[in-house]
Amino acid sequence: MSSRSRFVFTSGQLGIDKYGVIPAGAAGQARVAFDNIAAILAEAGMGLRDVVRLNAYVTGREHMRGYMDVRNGLFAEPYPASTLMIVGGFTREEFVVEIEAIAATPG
Repeated sequence: MSSRSRFVFTSGQLGIDKYGVIPAGAAGQARVAFDNIAAILAEAGMGLRDVVRLNAYVTGREHMRGYMDVRNGLFAEPYPASTLMIVGGFTREEFVVEIEAIAATPG
C-alpha cells in the first residue's frame, strides 16, 4: 500500500495586505507575507504548522533580523527547512521581503 501526501506550493508573497498597505520595515512586511501564506494554506485546509520548506528573499543584510525574528516566532521545532537570500530588489522599491512556502500533509 502506498502513502500519498498533499502539497501546497505558494508563489512568492510580498508584504502587501488586501487593502494595498505595505509596512515600512522588514518585520512588518514579513508578518503580512506570512499572513498571506496562512490565508492560502487555509483555503487548502492547512496552516503554517504544515509548512516544510521556506525560501525567503530580502533586499539587504539589514532586513535579515526583522524577517528572521518573525519567522522564528511563527514556527516551532522541528522548524521547516529554510533558505534566506539577499537579492537586488523587487518590482517596487518599498518591498524588502518576499517569502515562498511549501506545505505538506499526509494524504
